[in-house]
This record gives sequence, structure tokens and C-alpha cells, in this order.
Amino acid sequence: MLSAVIFDFNGIIVDDEPIHFKLFQKVFREEGITLTEKVYYERYLGFDDRGAFTAGFRENKQPLDDAKLQQLIDRKADYYQDMIRNHVSIFPGVRSLVSALAEKLPLAVASGALRTEIETILETSGLLHHFKVIVSAQDVKRGKPEPEIFLKALAELNAGESAHSIEAANCVVIEDSKEGVRGARHAGMKCLAVTNSYPAELLREANLVVKSLEEVTLPVLQKLCD
Repeated sequence: MLSAVIFDFNGIIVDDEPIHFKLFQKVFREEGITLTEKVYYERYLGFDDRGAFTAGFRENKQPLDDAKLQQLIDRKADYYQDMIRNHVSIFPGVRSLVSALAEKLPLAVASGALRTEIETILETSGLLHHFKVIVSAQDVKRGKPEPEIFLKALAELNAGESAHSIEAANCVVIEDSKEGVRGARHAGMKCLAVTNSYPAELLREANLVVKSLEEVTLPVLQKLCD
């Protein structure tokens, strides 16, 4: 029985993965590291900022302490705010699906993005009030593909539910990355993947893969938990 839906953010709600690539590329370039589009989409897309910068510096054999890492994250966040101030692109099907689901089920966001980014865009697009819980990169120690972010979202949903406890098996996660799909499945949840960022063959661990959220309805998600 479907009891809750957990959305990824970048690449599922907001169409900003190309922006993130450009900003990672910019910050890495400022540090003397070259990041190609091919490498980003193959290896870094599913990471949060902490994971991407850590991987980039490790792969390029450059030292990176905690203070430097936080500086990189903050610098990219400043660039991001500048870029999205006048342009927010929400994927087709998101508004209608979120609105329909919120009438029946508790919804959460579980994303490797920063909380300010998530809340700013959801507020700007009129979607923020539909989500009972937001779990961001700052709220977990281990990003995707670890299941921590999804389990934390579930725990916070349950903290707000007085009637009954929601089981992991009755949650559907909506993801676009192979790391996100893997994390959701490791959390014991069902997963619907959308080919916004990866081809279907790389998302095969999901329970269902679709081309767009325009194809998705409440009965489609319910069927995953039946």
C-alpha cells in the first residue's frame, strides 16, 4: 500500500543539472582542475556537492581539508543563487503530479542540494507548501548512493504522522540518477526513475523507468507498492 512519496530535487523537480555542471566546472577550473561534461555525467551527477568536490580533488591527487571543502561548497552556492535568481525551470508534469499527490499522501524532498536552493526554488514555483519534509545535503553525513537521506526523510515523515507509522516498503522514491535509485532501493523503498539525466539502461535497478513525470499518476505509483 502506497503511504508516502519522496522526490529527488535536481533533475526531477527542477531542470538545473546543466547549471550544476557549469558551476562545478567553474569552481574546479578556479582550482586548476578540468572537469569535462562526459566525466560529470558519468561519475559526479549523483553526488551532492560534498561528494563531487571530494571525488574531484581525490581523482586529481590534490589535497582537500574540511575548511577548503566548505569554501568550495559555499562558493558554488553563491554562483548558483546568482544563476537561478531570474530563471527557474520546472520539469513538465511536476506541478500537476505534486498537487494531485499532496491531496492524498505526505510528500518529502530528499536531495543532495543545499536547503536554501531547494526552498528558494520550491517557494518561487509555488510548490513548497505541498511538501511536509525536506532533507538536504546538510542534514546527512553520507550522500547518495547511501540510503541515509531517504531513511531520514521517512523518519521525519513518521514524526509528523500521529495515526500510523509509514513503512519503507510503502514509500516510492522518484529519482533521476543511478546513485539515487541505488540509495532508495538500499533503504528498502520502491523507486520510479525518470530518464531526465540518464538513459533507461543505467536506471534498471528502479522498479519502473519512465521518460517524463507527465506519464505518472497516483495509480501508477500505487501499483509499485501493491
